[in-house]
Amino acid sequence: MKNNKQDYIYVVLVKALTGLGKFARKFSKYEYTHIAVSLNEELNDFITFSRKKHYSPFDSGFMNETMDCYTFGKNESVKLKVFKVPVTSKNKEEIIKYIKRIENDKDYIFNLYSMATMKLFHGFRIYKSLNCMSFVSKIIELSGIPMNKKYYKYNIKELDKLLSDYKYEEKLFNKTKIENKNYMDRVGILKNTAMFIKLNGKLLYRLLFKRRAMKKEEKH
Repeated sequence: MKNNKQDYIYVVLVKALTGLGKFARKFSKYEYTHIAVSLNEELNDFITFSRKKHYSPFDSGFMNETMDCYTFGKNESVKLKVFKVPVTSKNKEEIIKYIKRIENDKDYIFNLYSMATMKLFHGFRIYKSLNCMSFVSKIIELSGIPMNKKYYKYNIKELDKLLSDYKYEEKLFNKTKIENKNYMDRVGILKNTAMFIKLNGKLLYRLLFKRRAMKKEEKH
């Protein structure tokens, strides 16, 4: 009976205030440009794949974001859309296990290519690489929500529609304190360029030479 107990996870859509987020809104005509998951109702830990610091978009990967990552600088509030998704205890255990596996595997990198070409190719996998959409989509799949296509093929707008029955709240959330103290550290153009080249090198290598390993990874 323990494994059938009702529990919840919280899927959070973010109206990102970054320059990239503002550009994406103009391009897509859709409000939300980032997605994360929280395991508690307090919404004090947003688990996702994202940039590690505000000024280093190519140094990205598994992240535990806090509200000040979204309300950076002079921004005092950010608009979030929150879905309260019911899960069994067994499903939540699987979700936590998946999150811990990804968090502890330092080989995982940010799937920039799938994100950048989502509108054109509708998502594709690269060995041990995720972005915010594919990471959260996999968690939604583990929650037991029926999905009519592969998890990595969902964009944020489609996940918004998929979870419409579980809408919990949609409003401005205020920054209360600075928790991620190094998030706003400046990163120079040379370092950013080096990180961009490094990320592209890894993605291209895995795209070309890790297809068999990717199929094996999917079974776990």
